[in-house]
Amino acid sequence: MIMKSVIGVFAAGAIVSLTETNAFAFQSTQQSLNMRAKATSIMQMSSGDGDSSSLRIMVNGMPGPMATAAAEACLRKGLSLSPIAMTGPDIESSTITVSDDVTGKSAEVRLIPASDEGREDIVSSLAGLRESVGADNVLAIDYTHPSAVNANGVFYAENKLPFVMGTTGGDREQLMSDMESRDAFAVIAPNMGKQIVAMQAGLEELAEKFPSAFAGYKLEVTESHQKTKADTSGTAKAVIGSLKKLSDDDFDLEEDIKMLRDDESSLAFGVSEEAMNGHAFHTYTLTSADGSVQFQLQHNVSGRTVYAEGTADAVKFLASKVKSGMEGKVFSMIDVLSEGALE
Repeated sequence: MIMKSVIGVFAAGAIVSLTETNAFAFQSTQQSLNMRAKATSIMQMSSGDGDSSSLRIMVNGMPGPMATAAAEACLRKGLSLSPIAMTGPDIESSTITVSDDVTGKSAEVRLIPASDEGREDIVSSLAGLRESVGADNVLAIDYTHPSAVNANGVFYAENKLPFVMGTTGGDREQLMSDMESRDAFAVIAPNMGKQIVAMQAGLEELAEKFPSAFAGYKLEVTESHQKTKADTSGTAKAVIGSLKKLSDDDFDLEEDIKMLRDDESSLAFGVSEEAMNGHAFHTYTLTSADGSVQFQLQHNVSGRTVYAEGTADAVKFLASKVKSGMEGKVFSMIDVLSEGALE
């Protein structure tokens, strides 16, 4: 995983790099690869992981790469996987082995298709698992498909299964409404990466404190993802929401985002060959009306580790909330970050 986040100002032909002390500067480059990021997470495990050993995490969406990466991160952070999980309705039932290369831990998981019959099997298996480990110790992670987001959310809520929704897309307003009306426990966010969540939180605060500070500036957005990503980036939509408040631009989320989903365009945008199957490169540009000043925000992620790590942290955070005795609530990743739960 390589992540890069940069913001610069281009004024009257001169290029000025903003420093980290500037409130609007997020300039950092992390040149660590997947193995280093994974190894760091092991060193950061706290003594609280002993309390996590009783948890069973159902990671739905395997054998998809993002769901599998999240399952590996769970093992890496001392969590145990549920022996059953949902997969696509058109995928045959099978048993897979999830292995984490860093810790050497592994687990076998039986994948059950999310058909009507399969969901009955899931509910039956959930009952047995809860009886074995305790009702509050079973949680889910969802990395399935945008078309399944709303139905899966209702399924989790109606079966009292706390969940982390990593899948983007679907009808998000309806999803939030469905969860709140059912008092569900959930973490729902467009992005699970710690540094990107921090950047989003900073932009939200800027937009609240300085609305229309960039009035008259034109917003342009280009985002590149692997060709298998079916929807527009949820992260891009969240960041654009804050930038629109800052600029008063009439940017249209459905029409104005430039989405790149083919290898040739992504390569031209700066994505490496090695990252074609898993990346998120975003560039947001604000340009003054006369073109003399330009601000650019860029965050580039190669690989899936940063999201997988954040997802595992989020499910641990959610488990602590379930066990606290509080009423069901929908949390964001900013909530997780604010409580220091992202390692």
